Amino acid sequence: MINITTVIAAMLVTTPVNYEPTYQDLMYEAKHNCASADPSKVEDKILEDLVEIERKYNVPSSLKGMILAASCMESGHNPNAKGDYRVIKNKKLPMAIGILQQWPWYEKTYNIDRTNHIQAADAWMKHIHKKVHMVRRTCGFKGERKRWVAGWVAAIRYPKPSGRCFEKPRHLRVLNKWHREIKKSLAKGDGC
Repeated sequence: MINITTVIAAMLVTTPVNYEPTYQDLMYEAKHNCASADPSKVEDKILEDLVEIERKYNVPSSLKGMILAASCMESGHNPNAKGDYRVIKNKKLPMAIGILQQWPWYEKTYNIDRTNHIQAADAWMKHIHKKVHMVRRTCGFKGERKRWVAGWVAAIRYPKPSGRCFEKPRHLRVLNKWHREIKKSLAKGDGC
């Protein structure tokens, strides 16, 4: 006969309550659970490069993988993706280019090639990091996660006079789902 207390105790020992996914876990999710990407076409090296860039900026562990989630939603991890077409001088031209679908002002502001995923990712993280410090003052958030989420939104959305303190980026839904899936997988004992 199985003692339910023993089973629960075993589950608690094998599944840490505060487990935060590793970057290895998140790269797996980014490759295999990205609705915008074909896993066979996603280059592992690109995901690894994105992770290395993100690590430089000391992202809170609960938001680890934010750049992977953005890359997934924006381009399906394709550094040559083009979108947000506009007609300029009778030509249809893409405004958003690259793995994070950045607009031309990124090239001017950060002196980057938007199709270079390393330069694009570093500029994207640098821009968010800058906004994190700004929202601390404007939003008054003391918690690190709240500041990072508000900075993330402020960096990727058009500025609003009232600010974007209480908004969340769409990428966050994907990231939260990946974190939940990893924890569920760990609880079942599957691993990733």
